[in-house]
Amino acid sequence: MKQLRPTFFKVFFFIAFCLPAFVQAQIPYDEAYFLGQITGGGSVPANLLSSRTVVLYSYVYIDKELQKIQEGFQRSGIDAVSYFPIDMVLAGKDVSTAFADQFVKREIANIAVLEKSQSEYKLTFLKFNGKPSLIEKDQPGWVVTNKDLTEALKYVQYTVSSGLKRTNLLINDEPEYGAIANPILGKRNEFFAVDMKVDLVAIPKFGNEAMDKELEQIISANFPFKYKMTEPGVADKELRKQGLLYTMCVVHTRVQVAQQLLGYNIGKSETAVVSVTYPEGQQQLRNIPANTPVYKIYFKHIDSGNAFLGNKWDADMTWQDALLNQIRGMKRELRLN
Repeated sequence: MKQLRPTFFKVFFFIAFCLPAFVQAQIPYDEAYFLGQITGGGSVPANLLSSRTVVLYSYVYIDKELQKIQEGFQRSGIDAVSYFPIDMVLAGKDVSTAFADQFVKREIANIAVLEKSQSEYKLTFLKFNGKPSLIEKDQPGWVVTNKDLTEALKYVQYTVSSGLKRTNLLINDEPEYGAIANPILGKRNEFFAVDMKVDLVAIPKFGNEAMDKELEQIISANFPFKYKMTEPGVADKELRKQGLLYTMCVVHTRVQVAQQLLGYNIGKSETAVVSVTYPEGQQQLRNIPANTPVYKIYFKHIDSGNAFLGNKWDADMTWQDALLNQIRGMKRELRLN
């Protein structure tokens, strides 16, 4: 079996090039960035057949393929207890923290990452580090690739059965799609926080000089409240010690996944979602295909964990537009200049 470096979704690789380590930026990392942290040449996790595994899969996998994978894992003795789309788990700082906490509580020891291109299936097995980053930077993974999924699963079974002792016995025969972790610890509010008129708001930097400069320019020119630009990765408790009561949050994933994570109702059959935008200051509606990656900006009250999403769905395809949509909608609703 040959091993390949992550080459999927190259269109997003510029993000991985320009951003620092996972925990240090407010902009969530997408699937390509996460995959870029994995190096080949790793060995089979020693406890793969004696502990729990969570499966993170690219959304291009179909149910039939995931069913076949679970059956293969069951034969091999890999206890894959939950399946999640990769871009869901990596959608944002609070999102990945919530999922990591969930994985820790379920005593997850390993991660199986499922990639798929037009010509090849790729299965990577890694140790879970117990943190929101899920894995360490440049973490070696055991990688299996094959153009035929059945053959890839046979190779997994042959390798693990010849080198590991199996103690996992009661394994699901169908993939279990895990419960979505809730990134909102307090109340979910579909309106704007009036208290931001008097309370200091944290605007976390991204950790990239060019992006931070553009962020500060947009905030300086448009944000109607008192704010402080804060360093990336600062914990909420530390922000509170600095006298900040609210913080800006970002979710970045496909439209339908972003809405699920933030508690919006979306039908599984919906192919597009209506989003509000404000070109030239005038409110307009736009249909965005459900599988399009978008950014959604909202604000969180640090002490309570209450999230203020705004009174309209205003996600957009760039973080700049999403931020401006949120600010312009806020000004319009609160009658601010």
